[in-house]
Amino acid sequence: MHPGMFDWWRQARRARAWGVAAGCGPAGCGPSEGWEGQYASPADHDGDFGGGGPFGVRRPLRFLVHKLDLDDKQVAALARILSELKNERAQAAVDHRRSTAAFADTIAEETFDASKASGIATERVKSAERLRDALVAALSQIHALLTPEQRGKLAYLIRTGALVI
Repeated sequence: MHPGMFDWWRQARRARAWGVAAGCGPAGCGPSEGWEGQYASPADHDGDFGGGGPFGVRRPLRFLVHKLDLDDKQVAALARILSELKNERAQAAVDHRRSTAAFADTIAEETFDASKASGIATERVKSAERLRDALVAALSQIHALLTPEQRGKLAYLIRTGALVI
């Protein structure tokens, strides 16, 4: 290692202990320019596929195309399936926020209305059931779409946690 790197390395280790970058970001800024909390270690970086999302990866279609070696017909069908599932998950999130607000309104009232709270809970369960049904339908369509070898690779990705459903 070049002798000039020792000082940089020490500063980087000190900065990492405080949760900041040590002048190695995309803009070349260091801790003094406001990079607090934006340091990402190599373990946090998964390339183009990292991040969150409903399938545990930022770009699930691209990730699956790459890992499963899908052809163009499979890609188009999988894109449609994932889009439908994404919409259903978004609707379930909206329903959950609505029911949470309704529960809060019920608590804020002068007297507690158990039947109203029960109705809100029933709607929340129905929303979860719709999401469950959409997930099962999507998995069924994906199963029919893939070859046995691709299904084996997909099962491996799910088992190892590389893909979260």
